[in-house]
Amino acid sequence: MTTSSLPRTALGHIRVLDLTRVLAGPWCAQNLADLGAEIIKVERPGAGDDTRSWGPPYLKDSDGNNTTEAAYYLAANRGKQAITVDIATPEGQEIIRQLAAISDVVLENYKVGQLKKYGLDYESLREIKPDLIYCSITGFGQDGPYAHRAGYDFIVQGMGGFMSLTGERDDLPGGGPQKAGVAITDLMTGMYATIAVMAALTHRDRTGEGQYIDMALLDVQVAMLANMNMNYLTSGTPPKRWGNAHPNIVPYQTFATADGHIIVAAGNDGQYKKFIQAGGRPDLANDERFSTNPARVQHRDTLVPLLAEMVKLKTKAEWLQLLEDAGVPCGPINKLNEVFEDPQVQARQMQINLPHPTAGTVRLVASPMKLSATPVSYAGAPPLLGQHTSTVLQRHLHYDADQLASLRAKKVI
Repeated sequence: MTTSSLPRTALGHIRVLDLTRVLAGPWCAQNLADLGAEIIKVERPGAGDDTRSWGPPYLKDSDGNNTTEAAYYLAANRGKQAITVDIATPEGQEIIRQLAAISDVVLENYKVGQLKKYGLDYESLREIKPDLIYCSITGFGQDGPYAHRAGYDFIVQGMGGFMSLTGERDDLPGGGPQKAGVAITDLMTGMYATIAVMAALTHRDRTGEGQYIDMALLDVQVAMLANMNMNYLTSGTPPKRWGNAHPNIVPYQTFATADGHIIVAAGNDGQYKKFIQAGGRPDLANDERFSTNPARVQHRDTLVPLLAEMVKLKTKAEWLQLLEDAGVPCGPINKLNEVFEDPQVQARQMQINLPHPTAGTVRLVASPMKLSATPVSYAGAPPLLGQHTSTVLQRHLHYDADQLASLRAKKVI
């Protein structure tokens, strides 16, 4: 294949057999789809991915009635072809084996050992496809004392230390551990899995060797704590919760204005002085308790109430303009309607519309990946349950109408 004839997407030469459901695995598959890979999503006949029913809200059809597509499902499944196969049947297992034989990647998030009884584990499939990339996503990995436990994002946020760092200080009203507002461990696992799959594909393309990828939610949650991990490993003291404040910088937190909230991130003494001057309290710069950042950190419990009182005297819009003009890092705390109305978000085209078979059009969030030579592509809206079963089996496995009818009669597909 010449350079000019190569697909104009980064992964247009890759086919992925996606046996995952819920979020971590589908998020990985959606990333790969955005980068051009062909994704064949396999679901249970009659039921499908659990998230299809995780509503309300549900997508509305062209008449304004609820469809069976929950918003949760729509978030992680664009660009895929959806087929239904009962892998508990011999015929269904054979379909998966045939599809794996013509795929580059298999993604799965079944319990440890569950696919082995169907002959769909890595060792079985690599016998028919030696260069296969096979990625398993579980809560706790393929080994260790917790390997056979079911893994849930919320639980892993707690087990992996995230919730010990997130939430208001214990000595303040509302203090205590807090989970993230989205399933951050699932999402980060999907991101790490995406990177691992692409690394494995690069290795395969150079050597011809496939491999097995073992992704665990707990591993990811531990890994992603970054500097907080190192604060502990360096000092021996576990970090604590600071709410919306910063342990090492003051003021670096949220403040309530007259009509909303803002974030002020005064990272140095100069920015602090500009902040209080904008608020009409230059005297707070002269007090030796507040004149340097180390002093402000030491006396935060005295200073912050004074700053909070100052900030409440102006509206959010007034503060944002004042601080922008003064060169003090600041920002609003936007609701999602404000996010999608933001001119920067609109300029970056972070909301897209795709044709949908029952809704006419579905509004989705764009991929944030901006590639100049191989831009992301959107092959289609999140598919209906089994939307592409006949097409995929006819095109790739050459099943005829009689075979498809027989499989449907047996409820294999």
